[in-house]
Amino acid sequence: MSPVSRREVVRNNGDLVILVLAELIDHRGVMAVEIRELECFLVLADELHFGRTAERLYLSQSRVSQLLQSLERRIGGPLFERTSRRVALTPLGKEFLTSLRPAYAALERVVESAREYAASVKGKLRIGFQGAANQTVLSAVSEFQTRNPNCLIGVCELPLNDPFGALRRGEVDAAVVMLPVAEDDLVLGPVFSRQQQTLTVCTSHRLAARASIDAEELADETLIAIDGPAPRYWRQAQAPTQTPTGALIHRGPEVRTLQEGLSLIAAGRGGMLVCRSTAEHNRQWRGIVSVPISGLPESALGLVWRRGEDTPALKAFAGQLRDE
Repeated sequence: MSPVSRREVVRNNGDLVILVLAELIDHRGVMAVEIRELECFLVLADELHFGRTAERLYLSQSRVSQLLQSLERRIGGPLFERTSRRVALTPLGKEFLTSLRPAYAALERVVESAREYAASVKGKLRIGFQGAANQTVLSAVSEFQTRNPNCLIGVCELPLNDPFGALRRGEVDAAVVMLPVAEDDLVLGPVFSRQQQTLTVCTSHRLAARASIDAEELADETLIAIDGPAPRYWRQAQAPTQTPTGALIHRGPEVRTLQEGLSLIAAGRGGMLVCRSTAEHNRQWRGIVSVPISGLPESALGLVWRRGEDTPALKAFAGQLRDE
């Protein structure tokens, strides 16, 4: 095929990668040109200086000369005019550069696309969460699915009184749970949604009309506790039995779900510590009110998973959660 007809093919079809690669394969079907030679030619065409080309490619100047000479032998003519003062493209070099540059860029895109596909997250990821999934979790799930269409992400609600059970049974790959988490077989990933705690009580409670309260005012109050397989330290954090200075807080009836707890609160059986967003979510409950409380650690959520099982999908979701 003549140079003129080759340009016609490029203009008419645009298959630059196929065209140039076809020209670089000899009659035995063997690639006649090294990719490194093409890369060296393109950089030298930009720099028109052997020293700077060698620096960009992390090669010696003699190696740059060897690669260029090898390419010129394969093509059958000089690509550069070289003197002691200047380096310039020959007419053949300009013709070759015109065809090669867009083809090489397209080839790079093909390789990068293949690399991204090979590294893409695939399969299925199951995420559990306690209570109502907050906006941070929902946004992370949505963005993860958009960025990783080859991985189906599913969510399910976890029991309030058993934050780690589904994870250990393999029913979910990761869980968004209320802190604290101190389990040897689990990894705590990103922590988020740090919020001030509130005391949720019935409207007739002595503290219900207050704008805010201090943790020491919980002395002699009754807090509804969480019953179930959750570790003792975790249940104690959700319903402490002492104020920060050690005053007694009475332990009230035990519940397994938040809805059970809200029902007992409305019946005047005690109060519960809940985060601000959960309190706002449950405003529709008649007969209860939530009062901000100071002097206690903030509530927070964390993503946890089984130690040693941080899959590419899980790493990607944890990263998305951190971004959110």
